[in-house]
Amino acid sequence: MKLSIGFSPCPNDTFIFDALVNGKIDTGGLEFDVVMDDVETLNRMALQEKFDITKISYGVLSRILPAYQVLESGGALGMGVGPLLVTAKAAAPALVNDMTIALPGANTTAHMLFSLAFPEAVKKKFMAFSEIEDAVLQGDADAGVIIHENRFTYEAKGLFKLMDLGDYWERTTGNPIPLGGIVMNRRYEKSLMIQVNNLIRQSLEHSRNAYPELSDFIRSNAQEMEEDVMRKHINLYVNDYSLNLGPRGRAAVWQMLEIAGQVIPQPVAGSYEVFV
Repeated sequence: MKLSIGFSPCPNDTFIFDALVNGKIDTGGLEFDVVMDDVETLNRMALQEKFDITKISYGVLSRILPAYQVLESGGALGMGVGPLLVTAKAAAPALVNDMTIALPGANTTAHMLFSLAFPEAVKKKFMAFSEIEDAVLQGDADAGVIIHENRFTYEAKGLFKLMDLGDYWERTTGNPIPLGGIVMNRRYEKSLMIQVNNLIRQSLEHSRNAYPELSDFIRSNAQEMEEDVMRKHINLYVNDYSLNLGPRGRAAVWQMLEIAGQVIPQPVAGSYEVFV
């Protein structure tokens, strides 16, 4: 059986899925048709049910629950891993409500976390995450919410951290930050979902056993990142929650579902089983 799968080219995702999609573990006859793109594009494709399995931002989960169910393995949660709100000049958080904010997509967890911290800020520009630093530096936005590898590069570019939105979430909720998860289409039997979930966990364990070695698959998709940035990326976003959400991870996802419903109201409620 061949299944379509979408994930990002970022090192945390390629680290997790390398062994699964490149024949480094026994997949029990399953094959995978891979599409790699930025997470907001994957979010939009999930809304259209383009994939059998895909990485998504937890911010979009409430909108895709009729079609998808969350796997326990492969996601990105944790403490100290959240998006950062940055500006070109040092500023006070009290000024944010009057600023134009660049955000990496309406469906992203970054948007949900920003909206939790600044519910009255409404001047928003949505763009690819890789464009946000330049938008702030060039004055196209007063501030921007950065994610992924930009967490490690913004200071070198002369930007200032105004707020760690992940830290705000942690202090407000007490939960780890649910950034992104792996979902699978509900049309498949639960036994197949469990098989895929177990394979993702095996794939991650395979990469962990080889670490700190970085495979060619990780390197070739890392968008010309320096090797130390690749490792920082993996160390920050891949952890025990990536192996298994567990009770605390599931609680964090439930809380994100509640917040998403407040930020972007939609007629999707808890009548769907969320986790496999």
